[in-house]
Amino acid sequence: MSSEPILLSAIALPILGAVGIGLVGRRYPNTREAITLLSAIGLAVLVWSLIPDVLAGSRPTVRLAEMFPGIALELRVEPLGMLFAALASLLWIVNSIYSIGYMRGNNERHQTRFYVCFAVALAGAMGVAFAGNLLTLFVFYEVLTFSTYPLVAHKGDAKSVASARVYLGVLLATSMALFLPAIIWTYHVAGTLDFKPGGILSGQLAGPAVGLLLALYVFGVGKAALMPVHRWLPAAMVAPTPVSALLHAVAVVKAGVFTITKVVLYVFGVDFLASTPSAGWLLYAAAFTIIAASLVALHQTNLKRLLAYSTIAQLSYVIMAVAILRPLSEIAAALHIVAHAFGKITLFFAAGCIYTVSKKTEIHQLRGIARRMPWTMAAFTIGALSMIGIPPTAGFVSKWYVLAGSFQAENYVAIATIIVSTLLNAAYFLPIVYIAWFQSETVPPANNHREAPRSMVIALVTTATLTLLFFLFNQTALDLASMLVEGRP
Repeated sequence: MSSEPILLSAIALPILGAVGIGLVGRRYPNTREAITLLSAIGLAVLVWSLIPDVLAGSRPTVRLAEMFPGIALELRVEPLGMLFAALASLLWIVNSIYSIGYMRGNNERHQTRFYVCFAVALAGAMGVAFAGNLLTLFVFYEVLTFSTYPLVAHKGDAKSVASARVYLGVLLATSMALFLPAIIWTYHVAGTLDFKPGGILSGQLAGPAVGLLLALYVFGVGKAALMPVHRWLPAAMVAPTPVSALLHAVAVVKAGVFTITKVVLYVFGVDFLASTPSAGWLLYAAAFTIIAASLVALHQTNLKRLLAYSTIAQLSYVIMAVAILRPLSEIAAALHIVAHAFGKITLFFAAGCIYTVSKKTEIHQLRGIARRMPWTMAAFTIGALSMIGIPPTAGFVSKWYVLAGSFQAENYVAIATIIVSTLLNAAYFLPIVYIAWFQSETVPPANNHREAPRSMVIALVTTATLTLLFFLFNQTALDLASMLVEGRP
């Protein structure tokens, strides 16, 4: 099969899976979950089959429909999108395995709706990854927003519905009031919305207008959670853990930082931004978010809220890396999307396992829990070490490149931010590891709980293993990331 039909199939398969799941419904739960797994596996096979062609220089393109004169919905595979799509499709398989155990283990309602929306969200993520221009990216960005709203509101209680409204309100307000005007402005000055290596704005815009347009994009892409456009993320923590994993690791926030990275590389162009002083604020905004979110995480007592603020900080590593505007830091931005996904999905999986078995959600409740749930807490420890950036984990690889890019640029703000935030990461993760492994339970549990259902533990161990393996086997990701800076010194 040629690359173009594969590209179309990567969008269509999750949609067909969603239809199949909806038709089967709650009457046949085993069949419903089999369709989910087969769709996830099929998508990963399709997406990963594109990697050799992309590495060889091919850029498969499919024109879907002309929306406006000269502007079409178009899919096109380039290295950054290939990396994001490969990551999301791989983690959909693992998250599906985990979801089966979680949804059944907690007797969750509306499981069919959950799997349908999850599949549609993955179709949206594939569209974002393979978008050939800004219009296509915007359309699929909104598909991702609307398809994840029911997932955040999944429990249906007052708190979940209110939090889902915050989620939808912030993301829609930012995209419609800022992101869409930025796209229109770009078309007005550049005459095109296509993504182009080196950008499309050089010679078309100058002075303070560049910094203003950049701000419209950065804050318009609310999914990137750069402060102050971040409150939707902690609010969404009321959702079931598989949804939190989708938001933090598989699709949603990754779509945000992916979009900002793609806009910097293919709309503005690195050289153009580097020569424009009004764009320099982005690095400082990202550095502030990293430190501020880490300080907030340090004072959290609820495990999932701590992980949410950790995500806000980690996302800004990607933004700061690309804002350094050096080849090594751009490679770091792409690698950190992958490294953070492996580590953070492991942490959320662990939190979900703990909740499923013991209903514990507060950090102080985790004393001695590693003795009862050693697999869960071993995986949590690996994920935590990756967030800190300690070898041999994925987080060390990406942080190494961020630091190398910072030294390449002689950017001491970025260097100081990495050092301070790493210490803060250690300050809020290592105490959890310590109390879980080395302290005794103060109150024995009413039930003699052990590990979570097997499918959840399998998924958890898989992502923890990927977090370790990426330290050693990262060449494909590095090759794709390196293609972003080909030809640049």
